[in-house]
Amino acid sequence: MTTFVDRVELHVAAGNGGHGCASVHREKFKPLGGPDGGNGGRGGDVILTVDQSVTTLLEYHHSPHRKATNGKPGEGGHRSGKDGQDLVLAVPDGTVVLDKAGNVLADLVGHGTSYVAAQGGRGGLGNAALASARRKAPGFALLGEPGDVCEIVLELKTVADVALVGYPSAGKSSLISVLSAAKPKIADYPFTTLVPNLGVVTAGSTVYTIADVPGLIPGASQGKGLGLEFLRHVERCSVLVHVLDTATLESDRDPVSDLDVIEEELRQYGGLDNRPRLVVLNKIDVPDGRDLAEMVRPDLQARGYRVFEVSAVAHTGLKELSFALAELVAAARAAQPKGEATRIVIRPKAVDDAGFTVTREEDGLFRVRGEKPERWVRQTDFNNDEAVGYLADRLNRLGVEEELMKAGARAGDGVAIGPEENAVVFDWEPSVMAGAEMLGRRGEDHRLEAPRPAAQRRRDRQAERDDAQREFDDFEPF
Repeated sequence: MTTFVDRVELHVAAGNGGHGCASVHREKFKPLGGPDGGNGGRGGDVILTVDQSVTTLLEYHHSPHRKATNGKPGEGGHRSGKDGQDLVLAVPDGTVVLDKAGNVLADLVGHGTSYVAAQGGRGGLGNAALASARRKAPGFALLGEPGDVCEIVLELKTVADVALVGYPSAGKSSLISVLSAAKPKIADYPFTTLVPNLGVVTAGSTVYTIADVPGLIPGASQGKGLGLEFLRHVERCSVLVHVLDTATLESDRDPVSDLDVIEEELRQYGGLDNRPRLVVLNKIDVPDGRDLAEMVRPDLQARGYRVFEVSAVAHTGLKELSFALAELVAAARAAQPKGEATRIVIRPKAVDDAGFTVTREEDGLFRVRGEKPERWVRQTDFNNDEAVGYLADRLNRLGVEEELMKAGARAGDGVAIGPEENAVVFDWEPSVMAGAEMLGRRGEDHRLEAPRPAAQRRRDRQAERDDAQREFDDFEPF
């Protein structure tokens, strides 16, 4: 049964925004008291947050689909809908967030660090919020926007000060078990360790973490064995320790050749050349192991390595090793740049940035792309003529119609607003009356006008009858 997972594909969906409400206040003696439709609630976000108590991505391996709640629709009486609840997903320290193409979106290091993986949709405005001096009683409301839906990849890179690297069964798990209080699985066969083990070591006044990185064999950087799965756990470690087996039973191996093989794999993986290194000759409690360690030690020192002869079984040489590691860790920490005050970077838009683009495609279709036009289209109820008229007003004020004319659009040409897979397409008619204009002056509602005197109402009805009679008298049959 899988107990450790350090890479998962996660499908996240933020909550949709609630729709706005189109409502008119009614009470005794005042049946049309003005618009009172409330706004829709905001959809919930999906947020990734580092939690030190979480050490694996196993939970998301079993349940990869996560969705935040939707916002509630607005109601009459100026009652706004309830916001959707954010979905907070706890991830281990050192989690990297990538998109499907492998681009890094966020690197989450440090307890409490968070990243919004999917943004909740905005709630639609109710007709009370859309009312103005010119638009006294809008008969429509804006729709809530859909929340983001995306697929992301989570990769865990262990956060530790020291990484133990070496062949399987070189004694890395035994070494970490005696240096710290960690209790990894230990056995006398290759690939005993299937997950990175972490331990905490105290040497004098320095406390540091040490990680056992399993599964490195020739070809690990190309995917052989388990190495490719766990080489990324070395990236965040400040110090590398080569654990070399001096008592191996394989005739074609020796500590120097093992070191060369592991160094080549680290080189091919990349990004680790500047890490300080130590060499540990392990298993000197075995007579042949001590003899071999004394034989290869001068060659390793000639290469510039600090060499320590230890025995995890006999607890030999461990104190010297732990203090040497503490010295390197302290130096690495001192070399790290101190935290600077958070700087806010302001990138103003260019003065000639219209906020949208108009392009003509090969098939003659004109495509409008931009944050505002696409958002306004998503918010529009196309079953409501007045809402369509309101959209036309917004697009014209933004300058879309003028840019279409400059691009060569003519009456009847197709215009698409939005991306190819999810666009609204219509036949363009410049300066055409839309929606509410067909009902009267756009944005005004005759229901809220002052009541007319009885005599005026009679005159109006008589004028309507006279107009109808004239149309009948002028009618000529075919």
